[in-house]
This record gives sequence, structure tokens and C-alpha cells, in this order.
Amino acid sequence: MAPSTVRVAVTQHEPVWLDLDATVQKTCDIIGEAAKGGAKLVAFPEVWIPGYPAWIWNRVVDFELGVKYVENSTAIDSPQMRKICDAAAEHGISVALGFSERAGKSVYIAQALIGDDGKIKVRRRKMKPTHMERTIFGDASGECLSEVVDLPGVGRTGQLSCWESIQPLLKYYTFNQQEDIHVAAWPPLDNFVDGSPGFWSMSLEGCRGLSQTDKAIDEVFKNRGTPVMGSSNIGSSAVIAPDGRILTSPGQNEQLVFADLDMSLVTKAKTFADASGHYSRPDLLWLGADPKGKSTVNV
Repeated sequence: MAPSTVRVAVTQHEPVWLDLDATVQKTCDIIGEAAKGGAKLVAFPEVWIPGYPAWIWNRVVDFELGVKYVENSTAIDSPQMRKICDAAAEHGISVALGFSERAGKSVYIAQALIGDDGKIKVRRRKMKPTHMERTIFGDASGECLSEVVDLPGVGRTGQLSCWESIQPLLKYYTFNQQEDIHVAAWPPLDNFVDGSPGFWSMSLEGCRGLSQTDKAIDEVFKNRGTPVMGSSNIGSSAVIAPDGRILTSPGQNEQLVFADLDMSLVTKAKTFADASGHYSRPDLLWLGADPKGKSTVNV
């Protein structure tokens, strides 16, 4: 059962772009800061490690950056991941981490839920990279089906990445596991401009992204003026209530955004409409799921 009130922290920082070890160290520092601020859970954005490869929206192939990106991604059983887990245990805080998972020479958009004991409770990959992301990242198999788990002092917590949020069946899979807190990880996005060729749903206003600075644009992304991810912004990390209210004020540049969650609001919302409970019709509509990962070789 979730506690009556949960203090959480959402990161609004930039990574040390394409530098695995430096970003891991920054991650550990932020974990300590969040714990010092009283948070029981701290959430990081999509592929926080080693940063979002936004150049893909401007030019499909960049071998130099592509190689550097893979080399600075991290495996789930790496010393770098162990260091992050140790930081969670040291500070007694749960961590929702977005990272580029390296498997051999391939990478996947991944998320890990780390408990306050430093153990990885859930690891998952994004079901299908969005549009140009497919030039870098691979598809997930059954491990995309996000497991919702009880985190001590937090409650039942689940997570999805970016445009997985528009996949109704994937979201319903988490609904049905009685999720109390949902971590929605997004990449950096631009403000929407009327008349632009892009989609509002790909804008900062549409997605509530993370912070992005001129340093990242100039030195890594090099894509000013493009319809998607072509300008800097100060970030838009937020905590949102079950009824859709934004509970936090916009942060300024790099900082943690804290919120104290009244968990009774989850119950209040579900007494009105519980999509996987009293407001469902399993005699008419139901979801089948196969959470097993598929291997490229079967013996």
C-alpha cells in the first residue's frame, strides 16, 4: 500500500553529453541531492545516459557521433550501472533511470527502476523507437511490457518512455497493475510555433520535456532551425496529478523539481473512473500480452 504522502523529485538537468563516466557521476550527485531534499523517488528523462541523440532529426547518418554514442551507452550489468545502484542504496532513495542500453554493438532506449536497496526491480526497453530514433535504436521484445512494482515508501510505480504514452494497449497494461505513480520519460523538445511544419504533440507544451542548453545544441546536436529539436530551452519537467493538474512550477535551468504527492488523489480519481476496474468491460474488451523476450537464436 502506498503511504499517504510521497515526496518525489524530477530532474531538470543536462547530462555530460556523450560522456558515460561523467554522466554517471553526475547521476550519483543528483541522487544524493534528491535524497537530501527528502525525496523517496527521483526520476530521470529518456536516455539521460549519455544524452538524447538529437542530430538524427537533422541528418540521418553521422558515423562519428553514432560510434561515440554506442561507446558511451551502458549495459545493464556494467560497473557504471552498479555505481548508480550503489548511490541509490547509499542514500536510501528509489531511482527511475532512463538510459541508452548497450548490448554488443547495438543500443536500445531503456529504463530501470532501482529500489532504495540498490537492486534493479525492473528493467525495460522502449517498445518501438519513434520515427528517426530507429536510425540509432533497436526495437524491444517482450521486455517492453512495463512491470509495475511496489517501491518502499513510494507505492506501486511504473514507467513508459516518450511516445509509448500514445500506445493505449501499452498504457492499459500498466493501468491493470494498479499503478500509483507513473514515470513518463521524454527527450528535450522545442516550444511550439504556430505555422511550423511540426506537430504540437512533438513540442515542449505537448510532451513536457527535459532541459536543453545552447552547449548541447552547438557542440552535439548542430541542428538549429530544424522543425524538431532545433532550439534551446530551459526545460519543462513537471509532476502531474491524477486529474491532469500540473502540481509544480516550471524550473529554471538545471535543478530538481520536488513535489509532495497526496496519494489519496489516486483513489479519488479511480472512484470516478477506473479503466481497469469498475469502468471496464472485460466481457467485451480485453488485452492479451506476451511479456517473454524473443531471442534471435533458438536452440
